[in-house]
Amino acid sequence: MAFKGGFPRNVKYTPVPNPLFDTLLGQIDDLGEMKCTLRVIWILHQKKGHPRFVSAREITSDPILVQSLCNGPSNSIVQINSALKKAVDRGTLLTSTVVHEGEAQKIYTLNTLPYRKAVSELDGLEPNQLPVGSNDISGPVTERPNIFSLYESNIGTLNPMIAEQLKEAEENYPEEWIVDAFKEAVSNNVRNWRYVSRILERWEQDGRTDGGPGRHPEKAGYQEYFRR
Repeated sequence: MAFKGGFPRNVKYTPVPNPLFDTLLGQIDDLGEMKCTLRVIWILHQKKGHPRFVSAREITSDPILVQSLCNGPSNSIVQINSALKKAVDRGTLLTSTVVHEGEAQKIYTLNTLPYRKAVSELDGLEPNQLPVGSNDISGPVTERPNIFSLYESNIGTLNPMIAEQLKEAEENYPEEWIVDAFKEAVSNNVRNWRYVSRILERWEQDGRTDGGPGRHPEKAGYQEYFRR
């Protein structure tokens, strides 16, 4: 079926590592591997908490993958597991086995430095247990706003320079801070990325006194400067 409507105005974005569109794009010759890799990245970005993992059960029952790799439900599981193995062998995904709610489960995550450290810590536990505060690997996935969709919904259209700044902020600050910083900017009627960025910087430097939007005193003219 054709994608006739195109992307909507406030379409949401999912950050994807650049090598996937460069060297890896030329190397990956299996459509299933590419689909599974992209779907895992998408699911990870819908999760809460850190570190974020996706369970094998969650991936093999994912309706998008089952439908797009369909030769019957049982065959789709075989194809998905085969595609995941190729992604792990290639080095784009990492895998480990953990005990979650008394049951051993295989989990997957992206092969980046923070997740390599997380998986290394998991592998060193006796027995393997998900860290306290990590995401629920068996729960349903619901789409969550990311920094790109927050920007477009609250400030305006993305451009390459802003996109780079957003990616850097997403790597440096907790997701809850980013969401709350946008909320505070909107509540102060300052729809400007410099203002949001400054809120995040101040929280990093001065700390936050509660779980909601920051309550730091504003300097005279501070809000007005960022309205320009």
